[in-house]
Amino acid sequence: MWQRGLNWSAIILVGIFGLMWIGVVIYADQTSSMWVRVAQVLFGVLLFGWAVLKAIVMVRDQEG
Repeated sequence: MWQRGLNWSAIILVGIFGLMWIGVVIYADQTSSMWVRVAQVLFGVLLFGWAVLKAIVMVRDQEG
């Protein structure tokens, strides 16, 4: 019970952090070069994608 709740908390935290990371890179980081900003956005997309994938796995585990 606790483990599942903590897993959901970690998934949500990583997903929100990934989205915030993308927002900061796009809107607040004007001093970095374009290729560094693109790499950082890809990192944020990777984090958000991981969170979505883990959420799908968690929902499927609950159903079965």
